[in-house]
Amino acid sequence: MSIVVGYLATPEGRAALDAAVDEARRRSTNVVVVVSARPDEPTDQRALVETALSQVDADLSGAGISHEVRLLDGGDVADDLIATAEEVDAQLVVIGLRRRSPVGKLILGANAQRVLFDAPCPVLTVKPTSA
Repeated sequence: MSIVVGYLATPEGRAALDAAVDEARRRSTNVVVVVSARPDEPTDQRALVETALSQVDADLSGAGISHEVRLLDGGDVADDLIATAEEVDAQLVVIGLRRRSPVGKLILGANAQRVLFDAPCPVLTVKPTSA
């Protein structure tokens, strides 16, 4: 059993990763970091993503966290997270949410909504702390 976390190199992604690490320590389990790349992503953009993931891998290794980093080419974040959660029999999925305007709060992002409704386990949503 694992904690699956959706990661992007953003404040929201970092908040999700930090929460996943905290949960993994609490539950004595490992973390599976999932990043969804678009199949048509430009080579330079993909290189930036791979560099960011190398840093995540190094950070988690340095912290002594058992983990796996997956760069998936499905292009659909929700599908990639749900499929990974099913594959690893996840205890929890962690995703980061953006802060929204008062009107935007009425509408949850489509990917977040799909993960919340379709994940095979509980989903923890987190927001980055204010600077």
